[in-house]
Amino acid sequence: MDLIEIDVPTGTAEAYVARPELGGGPGVLFFMDAIGLRPQIAEMCDRIASWGYVVLAPNVFHRDGDVDAVGPQADLRQPGEREAFFAEAMPRVGRLTSELAVPDIAAYVAALRGLEGVAHGPIGATGYCMGARLSVRAATGHPDQVAAAGGFHGGGLVTAEPDSPHAGLALARAAFVFGHADNDGSMPPEAVAALGETLEEHGLVARNEVYPGAPHGYSMADTSMYDEGAAERHFDELKELLDRTL
Repeated sequence: MDLIEIDVPTGTAEAYVARPELGGGPGVLFFMDAIGLRPQIAEMCDRIASWGYVVLAPNVFHRDGDVDAVGPQADLRQPGEREAFFAEAMPRVGRLTSELAVPDIAAYVAALRGLEGVAHGPIGATGYCMGARLSVRAATGHPDQVAAAGGFHGGGLVTAEPDSPHAGLALARAAFVFGHADNDGSMPPEAVAALGETLEEHGLVARNEVYPGAPHGYSMADTSMYDEGAAERHFDELKELLDRTL
């Protein structure tokens, strides 16, 4: 997995870049899950790039270490390994507060814009697990640039805190697609409903649905939570969103 370095407020961060066969196209930010920037993320970026997009996936945990330091060292498809990894990873998730994430996202937008072959015009974003929150923040923080935002098996999109990701949706202009995991404690039915009500309140074009039977982490083929049907549905809905808006 070949990586580049991009400028961020605290120095540099590693990032993966995927390009379409023709080399250029609209830009898409890919916000990884809590497991980190790894071959699975590169494969997903490559698939999105094959649709005609230039995709940038930054290591959002750059303050905690490089890709190798924060990524998994075991096969997360094996019994107990995913759970063991998350015991180590969740403190990193907690440390990535909105105060740190918001300026980072501005740097990621600038880095994507600066990549060779990225077309002028709107960009898209997609995020997974905690990355769904970053995708929403990209749309709410950069409404003049982000025209499409996806969030899949996201957690904590609706909280009681003033900086809840959904609280900024009044500022967004993007179209949204959310594919929630089923029976997800980090995004329970009442939170899904509140997100839908907020999207509707602000007149945003959005799909906000639970994928029946899909576990949290369903898109990640390198973990025990992978669900092929839900993963393929997510790719279909993300492609439709990007093609329609970008």
